[in-house]
Amino acid sequence: MEWPLRHCFAESRRSIIGVSGAERGTAVMEVSYGRAGDAMVVSSVGRVDESTWEEFGMQLTDGIERASRDGLSSLIIDLSHIDYMSSRGLRVLTQARQRGTSAGVSIRLASPNDIMREILAISRYDRLFDVDDALPSVS
Repeated sequence: MEWPLRHCFAESRRSIIGVSGAERGTAVMEVSYGRAGDAMVVSSVGRVDESTWEEFGMQLTDGIERASRDGLSSLIIDLSHIDYMSSRGLRVLTQARQRGTSAGVSIRLASPNDIMREILAISRYDRLFDVDDALPSVS
């Protein structure tokens, strides 16, 4: 199923680490940023594991900074294209929540695929975070 905001983000798609990640031999995740109402939406593609958790954390930090700079009240993390998330990735979510609170930006999770829905349930992160079944409409 095609994600409706994907087209809005196509031009802003970039990697935070880019060449330096490739030079280190680590996997590089694609990321896009966009707005939906009073929220910044960050959408990452791939696996969040031992080789990508740091990059994922930088993507979320960048999203929080963008939301704060633009005066937005929340950051929505799109999980629809995350294939897997290890415990390090879950830790990054916790850290993002703490950073967001400090910056006055609430963190929400959205559109988890079946794999992510199971990971969130097993880890009980579906109780720690607000989780929306779908992404909000672009305004």
